[in-house]
Amino acid sequence: MKNILILALMMFIALGSYAQDAVKAKALLDEVYNKVQGYNNIEVTFKYTLENKEANINQETRGDVTMEGDKYLFNYLGSQQVFDGKKVYTIVPENEEVTIEDKSDEENTITPSKMLTFYKKGHNYAWDILQNVQGRKVQYVKLTPIDTHSEIATILLGIDAQTKHIYKLIETGKNGTKTTITVNSFKTNQPLSKTLFTFDEARYKDEGYYIIRN
Repeated sequence: MKNILILALMMFIALGSYAQDAVKAKALLDEVYNKVQGYNNIEVTFKYTLENKEANINQETRGDVTMEGDKYLFNYLGSQQVFDGKKVYTIVPENEEVTIEDKSDEENTITPSKMLTFYKKGHNYAWDILQNVQGRKVQYVKLTPIDTHSEIATILLGIDAQTKHIYKLIETGKNGTKTTITVNSFKTNQPLSKTLFTFDEARYKDEGYYIIRN
């Protein structure tokens, strides 16, 4: 009987600690979210790696994105994507093609404008490790999708403890694929051209691009 009481007490303490960690993790992410929402615009450069040991995949590339509200300009894998608030324009110079699509209404679709805010809904949170990265303290929060059918197993979100900006995202899929995004630079409230998120269709037609409308 004594052993059962001790075990029950240990489980109660463990559950209480887990609940406190979850509250602490959510509070940190709320702080990050509120800070991001306070900026007029954000410019991010990043390193992207994709790894799956079983499939012998190990890829690394770099990209950048400029965001203002829902609008964005995204450069990645030799292509450029622009969202002007209504339509998405994907420009592929290698193929001399432009694809024009309506904005996706799927709630679970992660677009560049959601890159820094996607964690706000749909996850359970847990406090994770604290790392020292070249003198910078990075606190990790572990996210587990609430949707049990999600292809994502876990996401580790590394937050710069001083700036409260996202430093690293490590996504592990249920198929063993690990995707890592490391932020190299994070600039806010930059002077942007008024036409930065405007697609000039006539220009691309003059340059011989094939325009595809979906």
